[in-house]
Amino acid sequence: METNSGSRERGLPVRSQGDSHSDNKVMDNITVRQGETVFLRCAQGEVVTHTAWLNRSSILYAGEDKWSVDPRVSLVTLNQEEFTIKIENVDMTDEGQYVCAVQTSSRPRTTSVHILVQVPPKIINLSRDIVVNEGSNVTLMCQASGKPEPSISWKLISPSGDLASDDEYLEIPSISRQRAGTYECTAVNDIDTDVQTVDITVNYAPTVSEGRDVGVTLGQRGVLECEADAVPEADFEWYKDDRRIFNGFDGMEIVNTGSLSKLTFFNVSDGDYGNYTCVAINKLGSSNTSFLLYVVIEPTSSTLLQGPRAVQDGSGGAMGVHSHTCLLFIVFLPFLLRF
Repeated sequence: METNSGSRERGLPVRSQGDSHSDNKVMDNITVRQGETVFLRCAQGEVVTHTAWLNRSSILYAGEDKWSVDPRVSLVTLNQEEFTIKIENVDMTDEGQYVCAVQTSSRPRTTSVHILVQVPPKIINLSRDIVVNEGSNVTLMCQASGKPEPSISWKLISPSGDLASDDEYLEIPSISRQRAGTYECTAVNDIDTDVQTVDITVNYAPTVSEGRDVGVTLGQRGVLECEADAVPEADFEWYKDDRRIFNGFDGMEIVNTGSLSKLTFFNVSDGDYGNYTCVAINKLGSSNTSFLLYVVIEPTSSTLLQGPRAVQDGSGGAMGVHSHTCLLFIVFLPFLLRF
């Protein structure tokens, strides 16, 4: 009886080797990758009366009769020259010794072969994505199965960095915010590679950029901008002197977008000028910065008649109170000379 083979085929047929006068022969090992097909061939002869393939003393085939209930095992060829079976989609459970037992009219003989199954690496135990506070000690774990046993390595891939490990454990003592990102575990053996990633989020207290003083002409629009670096993102609070400002208060608008908070004055009045404080807060702490909203007076004749308010030039630089005082003295000098 002969049948045709199919599917992926990698294993080579088993062929008799060694001393031809020996009744019991041991073949070379067959190495096959998981998922492939292996062929087991046993030489026969005209004097053979019975023949069988066995696996660990379990009969797979006795002549044309299939004893195995495994659908992956099938008969390929049975004639006076050879007795060949195949095992499809080989798995680790198929690894081991196989024996072809042949009964002749004179005496029995056996041929044995050992199947070795190679398995691509598979990461089976990986640390989950984690969120930690800055300064914490972090350990990432990556374990993989496979045959040959895979080697494991870690590296920081986003943002790219020099942190790496050639071990299933990656130790990061006193983690900093610069070590936050995506870490990649790679498991490699002679068959294939498996890659998976872990994200580390590092929480830290806010730090705010130094506030920039802003000069605005009376009745015009002005904006104070406060930027904070924080994880998780900071909440913002605004104060004028010691009084908290809420959105819509006295015609002011507060808009928070991610790490930036804007305090907008749509129609600056005399009462709006002064000192402001921005406070950025998250669960790890807070930080603040101060701003000065000051008046900018347009250089017109009416400006000279105003009181000694701090005057700004067009570029935002201070002309200073003493300059304004000099202008007032020149304006009123003719009146003083009359007395």
